[in-house]
Amino acid sequence: MLHEDQLHSHSIDDEDELYDNNNIPVVDATPSFINASLSFPPANSTYGDRAKIADGAYVQMEDGDNHGYAPSITSTIMTAEGLADPAGFSIICCVVLVGDMTRGVTFPIMWPLVQDLGGNSVWLGYAVGAFSFGRVIASPCFGRWSIEKGYSKTLVASTTIMLVGCVFFAHVISVGSLPFLVFSKIIMGIGSATLGVTRAYVAEITATRQRTTYMALLSAVQYGAYTVTPIFGALFCYILNDQRYEVGFFVIDQYSAAAYFMASLCIVTLFLLLTKFQARYRTKPALQIKSKRQLDQDELANNVTWCGLTVHTCALIGCMLLNIATVGCFGAFETMGVHFAESYYNLEPAVAGTVVSVNGLIGVCTLWNLGYLGRWFLDTQIIIGGISVFAVGILSFAWLKSVEMGAENSIIHYIVGVMMIYGIGYPIGVTALIGLFSKVVGRISQGPLQGWFAASGSLARILFSVMAGYIAHYDDITTVFIVLFVISILSIITVASTSQTLTALSH
Repeated sequence: MLHEDQLHSHSIDDEDELYDNNNIPVVDATPSFINASLSFPPANSTYGDRAKIADGAYVQMEDGDNHGYAPSITSTIMTAEGLADPAGFSIICCVVLVGDMTRGVTFPIMWPLVQDLGGNSVWLGYAVGAFSFGRVIASPCFGRWSIEKGYSKTLVASTTIMLVGCVFFAHVISVGSLPFLVFSKIIMGIGSATLGVTRAYVAEITATRQRTTYMALLSAVQYGAYTVTPIFGALFCYILNDQRYEVGFFVIDQYSAAAYFMASLCIVTLFLLLTKFQARYRTKPALQIKSKRQLDQDELANNVTWCGLTVHTCALIGCMLLNIATVGCFGAFETMGVHFAESYYNLEPAVAGTVVSVNGLIGVCTLWNLGYLGRWFLDTQIIIGGISVFAVGILSFAWLKSVEMGAENSIIHYIVGVMMIYGIGYPIGVTALIGLFSKVVGRISQGPLQGWFAASGSLARILFSVMAGYIAHYDDITTVFIVLFVISILSIITVASTSQTLTALSH
């Protein structure tokens, strides 16, 4: 077993083995740190009390083997095995939870709100896309700030911006302006644009062998935030439907209640960041002797392709494009979700939000045990499987007729289709992709690249949401589903054709 001061990169032969006097594989690579004014991690972390880290340093957990998953999240999170900062990880999960709840809680109320403001499905697309637009603007900046200013200051700044955005959203109905709705969603998106920062943090405090497991847990929190929490928005719609209360500056109705609820959670998160979150600092790891396996991987990564870019660069760009396709397709369906349920199944927004929430909870449970799939399948195989289930769910809605045309579509069909999309396909596919991207990035600083990766997903939500709004307005929602199905199939083909290279780069 490796000791706390033996967590830095090492390898000397093809088997990546080192031996002590008893011929037992261990390593002694303890670095010395000079003039350390701050310490990381907390005393209860697996780094131990001896890890005194100087400013500008980088800490990289050691890979114990080539497996990308622990058997399950439950078996590792309770013992903090391979996790350098459990307390920090918990707070990071809170940041992700609140950030995506701003989208989830408002999901059931967006379509009624747009209608009350005099908008149509095109404005719905703009309003939904505005949140992602804010993320596109801020994600790369926050990723860079996490390196220059540290995680703590970056997350405090972003959460404060999100709090301001929630206050703006609470007054949208009072202002009575669709552009102001879009503006408030942009501010909320900017405040929640920390996915790259949080993923980089998790990548830096986890061993590669368990990285996807902890990424899956972080994704479970994120996914639950915007798929399970719509039930809160549905509850506000149900309780405060057509009711309005004024208390001084505050106006409470079915729309503003959701925003004030989110504002209160932002305040709690700020308190945790300011009082409990310990800043993470970086140290440069000791020089390492690379094994033959690592040298072969480096040679593959540095090969120049026909387009003049290295294989490694092409793999990173390819993962981002795949992220655009998968997140974009899901974002388009999410944009039309309530409108589709109302027009084709005659469901109220509160009911549609409840169905999504229940299936989102199924998706969270799926992510919680994603590690078991990793014992039998490669990341690329899991991605293909997840996107395939998602595509089948989308295709099942493509041939329906609306209620206005006299159709009586079964709500069972709606529930099963949403489960394939929200409960199984999308969470599995996109989370495996996140883990794969983190592994392909490797040992270089993850913050900026994770920021761009998150920005690519947000960009997809903008483009696909607006596209879905226009297609639904000028043609039909089912046409949107056909387009999404075709894009999903192309994504599957792309992953299958590049699987060997991506797998080699991620080990």
